[in-house]
Amino acid sequence: MRAARVCGLLLAVLALQAASPGRKYTTLERLDAARLEAVHQARARFAAARKPVQLESLYNDYRAVLHVHAEDSKHTFGTRDEVLRAAKATGVSVVFFTDHNGPRPETWSGLRDGVLFIPGAEGDGFLKFPAGDRTLTFLSHPEERYDADVAALHGMEIYNRHTDAKDETGFYAYFEKLRKDPAEWKKLAAKVARYPDECFAAQADYWPEIFAKWDRDAQQQPLTGIAANDAHHNQVYDGVDFDPYPVSFRNVSTHILAQSLSEDDIRRSLREGHAYVSHDWLADPTGFSFIAGNNLGIFDMGDPVYLAGTTRLVAQTPIEAKLKLIHDGKIVEEKTASRLEYVVKEPGVYRLEAWLNVDEEERPWIYSNPIYAKAPDPASLSLPSRELAPAVEAHKDIAYLPDEEAKHKLDIYVPKGKQGFPVLFFIHGGAWRTGDRVQYAALGNRFAREGIGVVAISYRLAPAHQHPAQIQDAAAALAWVFKNIGQYGGRADRIFVGGHSAGGHLAALLALDERYLKAHGRSPREIRGVIPMSGVYDIHGLDSVFGSDPDVKREASPLTYVKAPAPPFVITYAQWDYLTLPLQARRLYAALRAAGVAADLVFVPREGHISEMLHIVQDDDVTANAVVRFVQSRAGD
Repeated sequence: MRAARVCGLLLAVLALQAASPGRKYTTLERLDAARLEAVHQARARFAAARKPVQLESLYNDYRAVLHVHAEDSKHTFGTRDEVLRAAKATGVSVVFFTDHNGPRPETWSGLRDGVLFIPGAEGDGFLKFPAGDRTLTFLSHPEERYDADVAALHGMEIYNRHTDAKDETGFYAYFEKLRKDPAEWKKLAAKVARYPDECFAAQADYWPEIFAKWDRDAQQQPLTGIAANDAHHNQVYDGVDFDPYPVSFRNVSTHILAQSLSEDDIRRSLREGHAYVSHDWLADPTGFSFIAGNNLGIFDMGDPVYLAGTTRLVAQTPIEAKLKLIHDGKIVEEKTASRLEYVVKEPGVYRLEAWLNVDEEERPWIYSNPIYAKAPDPASLSLPSRELAPAVEAHKDIAYLPDEEAKHKLDIYVPKGKQGFPVLFFIHGGAWRTGDRVQYAALGNRFAREGIGVVAISYRLAPAHQHPAQIQDAAAALAWVFKNIGQYGGRADRIFVGGHSAGGHLAALLALDERYLKAHGRSPREIRGVIPMSGVYDIHGLDSVFGSDPDVKREASPLTYVKAPAPPFVITYAQWDYLTLPLQARRLYAALRAAGVAADLVFVPREGHISEMLHIVQDDDVTANAVVRFVQSRAGD
């Protein structure tokens, strides 16, 4: 008799699921032909009702299957080639093997025909995917060890295909009875042939005890929830294949949100909880999102978010579902919709479940990983000191236009006693509405210590001054710097233009649309390099500054003017940046490269839109180091 851990069992115990949330039918009732057809029709309705979710995300959604076996034991009949064919047939991008007794030398790893394979091992109640300091370890079969210590783990299985087949009571007698009755066995075989996914999922259940453990343990440390396919392809009886790999892979998957299909990115995202679990057989969940947003940035599943101002959780699904928002194990919001918004009032662990109504049952569809809301941390958001290093000299409140406008001024920070140094012309952010050069003394000090002069400018602000006032002021200031920076020791032929947020937009526009500098007798070709940081490069939906005329917004968009020749670019974007900004950075980078313009793209991990500028003064800061490398490499050309 096979053990209860047999993979892919279709027929569960008669009395197993009576108390399961949302469940109305037993497994045997679900296997009734009428029930199977009703579920099949429900799936068709979900597919027809599906609407693409337009979310400009930092990540791509990669379908992954974990806990997959092939050629690793006597009770595994499937081959690696079968796994590859199944992955390609079902849209799976990542396969995590879990060989018994440790990964074998011949186990596939790396990309193979477009599918990424990652070797691992199952043993002693854990799934382990070794890779030095990138090793991932997950608790397996938590239903066997609800008291297991997870302190040293990266996560746990929140669903395992075998869990639903744990209780053997009555099963084998029923199963063997069917096998001895050719007519009944033929009926079952016909059902499996016509409804393979519905039959395979007939015993699928929701285990409150497992989720209670996850909710409890996640309050102590971040804990990534994964699905275990536990696929063996070993349930073939009398010519009937009950658990082929494609059916197993469609049944449940772990969707990993990563920037690329590389092992480093996939491991990083799974470690950091950028993932969700879905019963894909019910409906395609691609486009599902669960994010938090506030003035500090946008935060995804697995991320910590510090409560600052108004923090909102937003969930979206491609079809309407019953959405359950859970805080520290308790439902705090529930609605049937394709979108849910919730204002966070308390710190804690927030996650979301989406359930679908299928043949008079509520069946679980999607489980998000948590977002970890933290109490405000004033220390992490404190402004850097404006005190200058002894080796830095400042020249402040210099007018770059001969008028009385208070914003037509700039500050210069230089390495004291030096001559012939490169210069960073910096344009502040603030949504074209707020901000001033005086806020960037620390930035001037940071780069002047590295031998790079900094010019921080002010410019007129909206709404009192609408576009193009801001870019006209930036052009006038840069023209002044070209003409006068030599008086302060800087080289006019080594000027780099940079800016953050709205300043990133202005820096890119200044370098790509020649009209504004041409009005002052200068040219973008005089710019040595451009460093837009978390900028806006496609102006749309910004009527308050740019008006409603689409032609004006097109002309205000740096992407409109990408062509060679143009100065080289280094474009940065932050992990927790505002919505659309990571995608806009990628689009600008791709457009520049396609036009033959030199460009690099720099991802700034674990920083938000605001913190990217607050932390740029630190010695090990990714953005600052990218600026220094770029300036130093180009200044010597």
